[in-house]
Amino acid sequence: MQIREIEEKDNETMEQIIKRSLESFQLNIPGTAYFDPQLGCLAQFYKQQSNAKYWVVVNNQDEVVGGGGITPFGLKTGICELQKLYIKPEAQGMGLSRELMKVALDFAKEHYTCCYLETLKKLKVANLLYIKLGFQQLERPLDGSEHNAMDAWYIKELS
Repeated sequence: MQIREIEEKDNETMEQIIKRSLESFQLNIPGTAYFDPQLGCLAQFYKQQSNAKYWVVVNNQDEVVGGGGITPFGLKTGICELQKLYIKPEAQGMGLSRELMKVALDFAKEHYTCCYLETLKKLKVANLLYIKLGFQQLERPLDGSEHNAMDAWYIKELS
């Protein structure tokens, strides 16, 4: 497996990975990434943001099996957001989310003081990973949150 920055040719595959994952948890609802307007053009979206990147995981057959990104969070100085971290079911359980997060957080440390993320409590494996990697759970979302269907929020100081 290899992690690299997203390219335009990866947009459709990542959109499908994200949508299928959300559908599998009955989360193809407003207030989730399912309806984000940039979902079909992630490569272009992340390139347009300052201090933002999106990475994909590619298997030995050069197939994209997942991805995740970092963008500035709203208008808050020094805070980024870990976004759209999804792995295909057949590639789960191999530590790919942890590897993607390591790449993303290393990048984030160069530009930000804190990393924020939003998720759902029912995504138990994801929540456990965030805690293992040093994220602290918040009682409510940070002001400026756009995904109102989320019910779990985390922040990590980057040092």
